[in-house]
Amino acid sequence: MIICLDIGNTNIKYGLFDKDKLVLSCRVATDHKKTSDEYGGQLLSILKNNSVTADDIEGGIISSVVPSLDYTLERMCRIYLNIKPLMLEPGLKTGLNLKVDNAKEVGADRVLNNVAALLKYKAPLIIVDFGTATTFNVINSKNEFIGGVISPGIKGSLDSLVNGTAKLPRVEIEKPDKVIGKNTVTNMQSGIFYGFAGLVEYIIKRIKRELKCDNVTTVATGGFAEIIADEISEIDHVDKLLTLNGLKYLYDLNTNGN
Repeated sequence: MIICLDIGNTNIKYGLFDKDKLVLSCRVATDHKKTSDEYGGQLLSILKNNSVTADDIEGGIISSVVPSLDYTLERMCRIYLNIKPLMLEPGLKTGLNLKVDNAKEVGADRVLNNVAALLKYKAPLIIVDFGTATTFNVINSKNEFIGGVISPGIKGSLDSLVNGTAKLPRVEIEKPDKVIGKNTVTNMQSGIFYGFAGLVEYIIKRIKRELKCDNVTTVATGGFAEIIADEISEIDHVDKLLTLNGLKYLYDLNTNGN
């Protein structure tokens, strides 16, 4: 089995593949204060609850946008799984053609989403990742990543609203029945939900206009994709496993599938 780790600002996603089949996926909260031992104990508990042992895992790969945790998770893999994982960093083969000003600035999560989307969907593509930030990746008809958009994330925007005001409560991020809210909670939910739906829909339309192409496939991924995608007519597919599948592909690409 191969383990894939996607270290994000809010969550760490684990994916366990048996050959090409994803047999386990889960996410835990990203905690900068946790040690390798704490993460290791947590992971072993997850594996045990799914009838998997550390000896079943023969390799792994890590993608990270949190540099301070890179060593922590890499060390965890070495100590608790007895593997030396690949790291998604410069020098690792991806097969992705980056037509941007500075390829080194492109985050590992965006590289993964692009690689995985190209494996499954036909270009031109727009990949919208509803994560800590809301990112838009644009791939042209030549399978080239030509840039995109980074906007605030849904949860971060809600946190900013709550933390920046004295009387507004913390609310669940969910779709209210109507845009016009009748109380403070539904007012806030409407602003967050429909506000982001409008933001995403408008940006996708502008991207298509700049591409001068209406025949563009739009894929949504990330933690909030399923919540909001149904409200956005410009989104064609929701694929929450895009990142993990991309990691497994890159592992195979860089190890010849062994």
